[in-house]
Amino acid sequence: MNQGLKLHKSISILIHILAWILIGAVLFLLGPLSWNTTLPVEFWYRQLTLITLLVGLFYANKDVFVPKLLFEGKIWPFLLLILGLCFSLMFAMEYFENLLHLPELMHKAFHPEDDQPFKPKRDYINVFMLLVLFLAAGISTSVAAVQKWQTDEALRRQLDQQRISSELSYLKAQINPHFFFNTLNNIYSLTSIDVESARIALHKLSRMMRYVLYETEKDQTLLSKEIGFIKDFIELMKLRISEKVKIELEIDEKMEDRVVAPMLLLPFVENCFKHGISSRQPGTISIKIHTQENTLTLETSNKIVPKNMGSPESSQRGIGLANTKRRLSLLYHKKHELAIDDQNPENEYRVTLKINLA
Repeated sequence: MNQGLKLHKSISILIHILAWILIGAVLFLLGPLSWNTTLPVEFWYRQLTLITLLVGLFYANKDVFVPKLLFEGKIWPFLLLILGLCFSLMFAMEYFENLLHLPELMHKAFHPEDDQPFKPKRDYINVFMLLVLFLAAGISTSVAAVQKWQTDEALRRQLDQQRISSELSYLKAQINPHFFFNTLNNIYSLTSIDVESARIALHKLSRMMRYVLYETEKDQTLLSKEIGFIKDFIELMKLRISEKVKIELEIDEKMEDRVVAPMLLLPFVENCFKHGISSRQPGTISIKIHTQENTLTLETSNKIVPKNMGSPESSQRGIGLANTKRRLSLLYHKKHELAIDDQNPENEYRVTLKINLA
C-alpha cells in the first residue's frame, strides 16, 4: 500500500511538472519565438520571473489560501486577499520591468529605425498581466475544490464501507441467540426420540454457524450459499414451531449462481417467525425466492400477531427493518426495490424485495 501511495504521489508530481512546462511553453515561449525580431535577454528574465510568480501564486492559493479561508467559509477575506495579491504582483512585475528598462529595450527591438526618444506608457494597470494572474488564481481554486471533493468522496466511501461492515457485524450479533440455544435444546430432545433427525439438525446448525462465522467476513458470497443458509434456518425453525403453523416455501431449484451480499435476506425471513407465530392460533408463513434474468426476488407474508407492548419484541421489527433498509441502500443503491404492505384486509405483513444483481 505504501508503494502504491508513493507511486501515486510521484505520478502526481510528474503531472504537475509537465503541466507547467506545457503552460510555460504555450504562454511565454512559443509566442515570443514567433516574433520576427531579436529579443533582449532582459525579456527572458521577465518571462522567467513571471512564470515563477504564477507557480508561487498557484500553489500558495491551492494549498494555503483556499483551505484556510475559502473552505472555512471566509469568502470575503479570501476574495479580498486574492484581489490584493494579484494587483500587488502586477505592480511588482511593472516595477521589475522598469528596473530592467524592458519597455525601452522592447521598443528598440521592434522599432530599430525609430530615432525618437522613448516615451514610456503611463498605464497604471496591465490588463494582460492581471488577467494571467487571475487565471492562475482561478485555476488553482478549481483544482483545490476538485481535490477536496475527491478527498471527501473517498472519505465518504470509506465511512460507508466501515458502516456496512459494522452493520453486518451488528446483524450477525442480532440473530436471536435464543434461536441457537432453543435449537440445541430441541436437538437434545430429539436424541432420545429420533437420533437420525437429531444428527441432521445438528449438521444444519453447524453449517449455519460456519456460514455466519466465515462467509459473512467477505463482502460477497454465492447466492447458492445464501439460499442454503435460509433453507437451513427454516428447517431448524420447524423444530420449534407447532403443527398449527403452516410453512409455504417456494425456492427456485435451478437458480443461476450469482454473487450477493451475505445475510441480506435473513432479516425478512427471521421476522416471519419472530412476529408471525401465535401459540394459540394457527397461521401461515409464506416465503418465495426466485430469480429472473438479473433480478433476485424475495416475497414473504405472515399473519400480524399482536405483541405485548412491554415485550422487547414489540420494537424489534422496526429496528431490524431500519438497519436492513440502511444496508440495502449502501450495498444496492438504486438497484433494489423494497415494498412493505401491512395495511390489508387479510391482516398480513407482506414484503417484496427485488435486487438487481447485474
